[in-house]
Amino acid sequence: MDTLTKDLLSGDRRALARAISLVENGGPQATQLVKQLYPQSGRAHLIGVTGSPGVGKSTLVDALITQMRKADLKVGVLAVDPSSPFTGGAILGDRIRMQAHTLDRSVFIRSMANRGHSGGIAMGTYDAVRMLEASGYDVVIIETVGVGQSELAIAQAADTTILVLMPGSGDDVQAIKSGIMEIGDIFVVNKGDLPGANKTATDITASLELASFSNDWRPPVITCVAETNEGVEKVWEAAKQHREFLKTSGELKQRRKSKVQAELAELVAGMARDNLKAALETPGENQKMLNQVVEHEVDPHSAAETLAKHLFGGSSNL
Repeated sequence: MDTLTKDLLSGDRRALARAISLVENGGPQATQLVKQLYPQSGRAHLIGVTGSPGVGKSTLVDALITQMRKADLKVGVLAVDPSSPFTGGAILGDRIRMQAHTLDRSVFIRSMANRGHSGGIAMGTYDAVRMLEASGYDVVIIETVGVGQSELAIAQAADTTILVLMPGSGDDVQAIKSGIMEIGDIFVVNKGDLPGANKTATDITASLELASFSNDWRPPVITCVAETNEGVEKVWEAAKQHREFLKTSGELKQRRKSKVQAELAELVAGMARDNLKAALETPGENQKMLNQVVEHEVDPHSAAETLAKHLFGGSSNL
């Protein structure tokens, strides 16, 4: 076991920061680190927080951290930025609102790029969660902007998904129309002191009553004002209740199985892309096949089937 691994397991924050940078960038060293630390992962409560820009996600996360610290829990936050996590911008600027916890050694906040996963979650985020778990964090919050496929991606990554809305934004209508109602485990109407908050909560509740669910959990709709901490304790209580439901019902293991299945598919697909790229760039039969497709001598489907047999062996259903 190398020094980095030992330091991370002992809770060293610098080692944790370095480890997250490694897994975010990928490469052989990152892979080796994950292999070493994987047995120490899987223990934290993973909470996803998503919603459109401006609904107050970061303010809510900040308030939730306060609740968690009252319970003496170590809290990690991964703020997934759909642009660059290092060059500023409005999304990274939101992190400033979490600076109240900067000096707390039991809170670790990190912005991460999505590395081209539009609105979603990069593979490095899964491994960053594992680094936090191995370093002894009890709760890991993954925050991302609700654009594109992010709601689906965060639901896939988290144990508990909190969908944040606000009055008058039209997000409630959009949520109903886009079919993401089944993704949220907890619905939070933030900025509950604004006009229309009760109507937004009522509309969401009515839609949930018509929805079909795959298990016995019924998502609560909670109105809060994160900026003043009003109602935030109820959100945290709901998250704890959901965690307990997942554990007692067996749903937690099923969710994590689905997450691992999706991750394995992504990892294998990545390896396949790398192998295919190398094969097509190397002079030989594969490059000849590529040229035949370009010249319309062979169709892409037939070429793909042949390439798959060459690269992976056996038959292919491509």
